[in-house]
Amino acid sequence: MSDRSGPDHDVVDRGYVLHGQVQGVGFRWWTRRQAEHLGVVGTVENLRDGSVRVVARARADVLARFEHVLGEGPPVARVDRVDQIAAELAPGVSEFTILTA
Repeated sequence: MSDRSGPDHDVVDRGYVLHGQVQGVGFRWWTRRQAEHLGVVGTVENLRDGSVRVVARARADVLARFEHVLGEGPPVARVDRVDQIAAELAPGVSEFTILTA
């Protein structure tokens, strides 16, 4: 987790790895919609082990809501676990992007 200083001092970066039935169920597209709705920027990508990694930037209170939403997942998914990981986005990221291999 990385804190930003300056006028947006409460903006932080956080990473998440989601485990369960999270691939092949539209999870990345759903995550992008949720992020855009909450005003979160970052990335989402499938990992080779079947999990999904999300790196997000927003105010800490917004990220707490986002993490809760990620833990619920879309109706066709099953989220067994959300691990918070160290992660940082490049400066200037201004949208939420789906990464593909």
